[in-house]
Amino acid sequence: MAFISDTPLVSAADAAADITMPRRSPSPALIATLQQRFGERFSRSRAVLLQHGTDESAYPPAPPDAVVFVTSTDEVAFVVQACAAERVPVIAFGAGSSVEGHLLAVEGGICVDFTQMNAVLAVRPEDMTATVQAGVTRSQLNATLSGSGFFFSVDPGADATIGGMVATGASGTNTVRYGTMRDNVRNLTVVTAGGEVLRTASAARKSSAGYNLTQLYCGSEGTLGLITEITVRLHPHPEVCAAAVVNFPSVHAAVDCVIQAVQAGVALARAEMLDALTIRAINAHSNLSMAELPTLCLEFGGGQAQVDEQAEWVRQIAAECGGSEFQWATRPEERTRLWSPRHHAYFAVLQLRPGSRCVTTDACVPISALAQCIADTVADIAEHGLVAPVFGHVGDGNFHCLVLIDPENPLEVQAAEAFSHRLVRRALHHGGTSTGEHGVGLHKVGYLAEEHGETGVAVMRSIKRALDPLNILNPGKVVAARLDEGWRTDESSPYGKAQ
Repeated sequence: MAFISDTPLVSAADAAADITMPRRSPSPALIATLQQRFGERFSRSRAVLLQHGTDESAYPPAPPDAVVFVTSTDEVAFVVQACAAERVPVIAFGAGSSVEGHLLAVEGGICVDFTQMNAVLAVRPEDMTATVQAGVTRSQLNATLSGSGFFFSVDPGADATIGGMVATGASGTNTVRYGTMRDNVRNLTVVTAGGEVLRTASAARKSSAGYNLTQLYCGSEGTLGLITEITVRLHPHPEVCAAAVVNFPSVHAAVDCVIQAVQAGVALARAEMLDALTIRAINAHSNLSMAELPTLCLEFGGGQAQVDEQAEWVRQIAAECGGSEFQWATRPEERTRLWSPRHHAYFAVLQLRPGSRCVTTDACVPISALAQCIADTVADIAEHGLVAPVFGHVGDGNFHCLVLIDPENPLEVQAAEAFSHRLVRRALHHGGTSTGEHGVGLHKVGYLAEEHGETGVAVMRSIKRALDPLNILNPGKVVAARLDEGWRTDESSPYGKAQ
């Protein structure tokens, strides 16, 4: 691990100050315009502002100047046009579940809350698509699809909004079989920085006409436009689904089992690894008695013969890796009971240190490098005495560490950020990425040049300049452009510079 260096140490006060940029607050005239148009759906309440300036990251709150609760694409366009006239920032808000500081109003401005844009507009089983407003959550969409024979596959754990999932390029537990959000988006309706309405694609399954605008906005984190409607791909429910839990003597053994299964061509529907500390947290949080050992949660889907064949193949691989007997769940309620604790792992882990926040990592590496990368990371955690459970979607090379810290303790903040930096550098060394599914936000800005090269970042900045010349769309995120100094070039992390 000699290629990895620590992040320079910063104090908690410096960390908070580093994300406080010059504010571009709305004028009294703009406030009056929005108040008149939206009435009770326009708020400057202190509590509402704090809610919309706080996410699940360890960053201090950065509230907007006002919040508008929109109900249509036309209303979003009205807000953006009004803000563009004064060069006031506009920040989109969905469920508030982001962990990289995406929604923090670092330059002030107007927050556009999409929670009331929550209609499922159309379900087309014959085309295997559904069109939803941006505020629809994944669980809401799947509830609407109940009985149709289809489901929406992307499952990041949190009950995030579809718009937020597109904006961050989310993925999750089903990715190993069904792909990420990028693979499951067909068309978008977007409000541009000028307040114009754009539809990025037709209803056809494919097209060679021009640039792929849909993918341009997928993963843009609200910096290129505000996504208001999404057409997503649906998948048929498998004839048979079966889930299993298997314990291993070590994290390395569990990961090696999944790697061998993937390389053997087993069509796993889900493959989640949880270390012993995560299982301990889940047991306490959900009042369970799971064996506190490194654990794989697996799911198989297809015809009965396919499921039986896949399960037997993985059972043999698991046995060779020292795994225990499989504990099966085949009925829907049993599978829900098995996966629910995994979905609540984030909040369960927080209870290991009540009152703590967590610095969340999101490394993703080629499957061939996964076992070594996780082994080195586990050794790093032990060497530095961190409280950092490890779990993740190991079927596609993505894993997370939740480093629990007291955000008021500068030494703990420094240690967590140093670890996060080492992990990112480790992932990049293996040909991986700094963020597999959480997005760049504020936290990963400093790694883009190393991951994509200076030319790649320059192209990204050129796109940002072209589509948002006033830099009003979620400023400070992804390429971290700042209007007052042209375009930001120091690329500092809010918690410390990546050098």
